[in-house]
Order: sequence, then structure tokens, then C-alpha cells
Amino acid sequence: MTHGVRVQQREHTRRALLRESRRLFSTLGYSAVGLSEIVRAAGVTKGALYHHFDSKAELFRAVLEEVQQEVAEQVAATADAHEVAWDQLTTGCQAFLSASTAPAIQRIMLVDGPAVLGWSEWRAMNEATSARHLAEALTVLISEGTIAPQPVAPLTHLLSGAMNEAALWLAASTNPADLADTRAALARMLEALRTT
Repeated sequence: MTHGVRVQQREHTRRALLRESRRLFSTLGYSAVGLSEIVRAAGVTKGALYHHFDSKAELFRAVLEEVQQEVAEQVAATADAHEVAWDQLTTGCQAFLSASTAPAIQRIMLVDGPAVLGWSEWRAMNEATSARHLAEALTVLISEGTIAPQPVAPLTHLLSGAMNEAALWLAASTNPADLADTRAALARMLEALRTT
């Protein structure tokens, strides 16, 4: 077997483990999924799993990174479709709310993520993806005078925390009107920051 074929097989195994773990974690939750279930679903051995990941928690972390990256890319693509920085912020925030309220995303990213990895590690991962994009957007808006001059970090954390909390609340909501009401509240909250 050539080196290139082995590399392809390893990557195929890793992708299968991530895909099946993500499916199981999103439907059953982290604590309800065992490693034997993951390897059976992925069609690999436990040895193959341990070749790629030291533990179930490390596998979950890789799944969470993938989910957070996808959400960040989706938010950035939605925001970047607009020319005006203010529209980028508002549509990006609304896109985050939409993406993070999808049940499969919400369970991994907002429920199990902090519980499995711990609050500090989860926050660091969140800051590296969605919060970084939010901070960049706020920096532009402050520099152009659309938002009053202020430190970016506190504002980023306040908005990010509010949107994460809203997504968690919406996930548990049974009232279909809550999403529209939350979108409207978010729009008003953002509008209150605007100076021009």
C-alpha cells in the first residue's frame, strides 16, 4: 500500500468518525453516545478511533470545532453579501440566531459544548470563531462612527452572550412566535447602538 493510499484511508476514517459522531451527538446528546456505537456507525474499529482521537471528549471537541466553523462561515457569508457595514452586522447577527437554533447545531454547540469541555474552553473556541467575526464587524462600525466610540471587547461579549442565550431559550421554546419576537428584539437592541 502506498503512502498516498494510507493517507487517503486515514482521512476517510477520520471523516467517517466525525460524520457519525456528529449525527449521534446531535440526535442523542453526548452523554447518551458510547464509543462502541460511534465505531459501529462509522464502520471502523476502536483502534482506528484511538488512532485519531485520544478520547470521546477529544472526538466531541473536533465535532464542535467543525460545527462552530460551519456556523461562523454561514454567518460570514450572509454578512458579506451586503456592502454596508451596518447591514453586515445586523444580517450576520440574525444569521447566527437562525443557524444556532437549528436543533442539531444547538445541542452540540450550545448545550453539550460548555458541559463537555467546560465553560472556559468552550468560550475560547467560541471567541475564535463567531465572536471574532462579531468583534471585527463592531470595530469597523465604531471606526466609521456608526456606533459610538467604546471598547470592542465588552460589547462583543455582551452581544455574543445575548445571542447564545436567546438561541438556547428558543431551542426549548414551544411557541412558534418566539423566533420572530426574538429577531425583532435583537434588531431593536442592535438599532439602539447606532448613532447615525
